[in-house]
Amino acid sequence: MLQTIKLENILLLDIETVPEFENHGQLSEDKKLLWEEKTQYQRKDEFTAEQFYDRAGIWAEFGKIVCISVGFFSFKNGERTFRLTTFRDEEKNLLQEFANLLQEHFSKPHHLLCAHNGKEFDFPFIARRMLIHDLALPLKLNLFGKKP
Repeated sequence: MLQTIKLENILLLDIETVPEFENHGQLSEDKKLLWEEKTQYQRKDEFTAEQFYDRAGIWAEFGKIVCISVGFFSFKNGERTFRLTTFRDEEKNLLQEFANLLQEHFSKPHHLLCAHNGKEFDFPFIARRMLIHDLALPLKLNLFGKKP
């Protein structure tokens, strides 16, 4: 299977996430309650919800994306080149720029997204943050009803 995939059809990506707010005290009262409920199992009796907040960046509901780095191969004049770029801006803007890249250059059936733990973390996190910002999901991230 791997021998049939052309490198120029793969978009490699990685995201960096942080908690949505700098500290737990900046959360609304509703979000504080939701955070407490969401993390109760993992915190057990070792941490308070406030002490655990530095880990909020791994949950799309309590975190945000600060950058998306992408790389892809291309062939020019018989030479393989690798291009790398990073989207960094306010989250909604960087998500829109990333969606534009997918739509314009990586939306065909033969295009693939590749990330370390992408199906479990990066892809769903990006999709959830796009939904939070009321952005349309690019076809490549709209996995509803598809098998893993």
